[in-house]
Amino acid sequence: MKTIKIIFVTVLCFFGRTAFAQTVNVEDIGGIFKNKAFTFTGGLSAGSIFYSGNQQSGRQNWTYYINGNLNTSIYGQINIPISINLTNLGKNVSYPSMPNRLSLHPTYKWITGHIGDVSMSFSSYTLNGHQFTGGGLDLNPGKFKISIMGGRLLKAIDYSAERPSLMPNYKRFGYGIKTQYDVEKYSFGLTYFGAKDTKNQQMENVLDSLGIKPMQNSVIGIDFRLSLLKNVTLITEYAMSFLTHDIRAPKDYEASFVANIFGNKTSTGIYNAFNSKLNWQLAKNTIGIGYERIDPDYKTLGAYYFNSDYENIILNYARPFLKGDKANIAVNFGVQRDDLKNQNDRKNTRYAGSVNLNYTPSETLHMSANYSTFQSYRNLKSQFDYINEISPYDNMDTLNYTQLSQTLDGSFTYNFKQTENHNQRMNLTVSYQESADRQGDVSLQGNVSRFLNSSLIYSLSLPKKGINLTASANYSYTYGGLSESHTFGPMLGITSVFFDKKLTTGFSTSYNLNLNDGKTQIKVFNLRCNAAIVVLKKHNISANLVWQNRNLLTANKKTDAITTTFAYSFSF
Repeated sequence: MKTIKIIFVTVLCFFGRTAFAQTVNVEDIGGIFKNKAFTFTGGLSAGSIFYSGNQQSGRQNWTYYINGNLNTSIYGQINIPISINLTNLGKNVSYPSMPNRLSLHPTYKWITGHIGDVSMSFSSYTLNGHQFTGGGLDLNPGKFKISIMGGRLLKAIDYSAERPSLMPNYKRFGYGIKTQYDVEKYSFGLTYFGAKDTKNQQMENVLDSLGIKPMQNSVIGIDFRLSLLKNVTLITEYAMSFLTHDIRAPKDYEASFVANIFGNKTSTGIYNAFNSKLNWQLAKNTIGIGYERIDPDYKTLGAYYFNSDYENIILNYARPFLKGDKANIAVNFGVQRDDLKNQNDRKNTRYAGSVNLNYTPSETLHMSANYSTFQSYRNLKSQFDYINEISPYDNMDTLNYTQLSQTLDGSFTYNFKQTENHNQRMNLTVSYQESADRQGDVSLQGNVSRFLNSSLIYSLSLPKKGINLTASANYSYTYGGLSESHTFGPMLGITSVFFDKKLTTGFSTSYNLNLNDGKTQIKVFNLRCNAAIVVLKKHNISANLVWQNRNLLTANKKTDAITTTFAYSFSF
């Protein structure tokens, strides 16, 4: 046993440089060795599928598969998985590999460490979930909170003609600190994050030809929360990013004092991001307003992706009403616009809103409705206007283009009877969506789409007898491209369990009819039956049969198909 412990610790130390996507908790290293040295878990499944029919689906008449997985766990900390997948359509076997990523998160009282390949988040606009190889600390002694990180964000990758999809880049290191003071009525935080690429003369020529430059970034952030009055809270975050797009650029001697501290190259850009929310709880009313603005091309090297060049205003309201809070309403509305600095040849304005209602007058009845709308307005200036304008005030006429989308959802649920022996329920759901493209005040022909889906479901459950019965009627409507389609039909299904729920059987049948522009196109009839049994808790044997009949009226052709599946699975 001592030898195994020595080997385990050696593995941790040896692979600590290259991390593997698992977390090892070393807060109590002695407690780790109280676990079993090796544990094995996994499973095996095998099946065979038989197909017979004249539907010209391209399927094989017989298919088999064998799937298996085995996981070896060392002291409950390191997992080595093995999987195998075999079919007569092909095979794929994966073999275990030595650990290539290791992350340690030791904890002692109010101190938590992060070692290896880890990620940390300071705020939305600074360091936000970017993985790095290095170390970090979270210190939370009380009212003060401090987070520190440092390590390699990216390792150098040169261009490879054999692997053109692999994005080349310079080696990049990053470091940062966040401090925050947090009490009940207010909190205040300061964040700094910095990152810089390491120049590599051997890679410069190739990367320059690909438009990849060595970069540097410094980001400062401020965030605070303030309870202005009782039940009124203001939350604000601001960040300023100094991003140098090419660290080889000359110094900018006309840069401001602040820019000289965080970046003073001619290729340095200064970008801002701001977000503020005001929430007010008045009696049962919840009222909120939010504002967010992110400069064009805002970016930090501490996050993988940013949306930029937009401004958002968001309003929301929610409250319960009626006696016993049997009803609830929630309203949201937002406006977004882009091209904040009028640099593009198009400007978009988007409006989005939603209303949600819920009503539960009794235990047996529940109703809900939701309406949402989205409108995108584009203000596009034609290239002809740009070519022929003499001054910025010429040719102010624009092309007005609007996209409209609205959705209405509703549901109605009624429980007829609910006891230990007998449950009956009926549920009706309806969903409608419409979208259109509009130029000026005219909807563009052929660019209007409508979708309607509805279903009425009745279910009867007899728990003690192990019987469940379901009957439904379904209808869908589609309109698009000046053509409309209807699909509807019933479905009936029953399931039953036997032998202390070890055997489950089921049967269902459905019929669907499709009409396109008033003409019947397809009739489809399905029959399904299945059975599954559990043997000795770990073995599962199942069988499934599906028969489908399709009548293609447009082609005057009938097809039949039978698919039978047998499967076995074992877990340990």
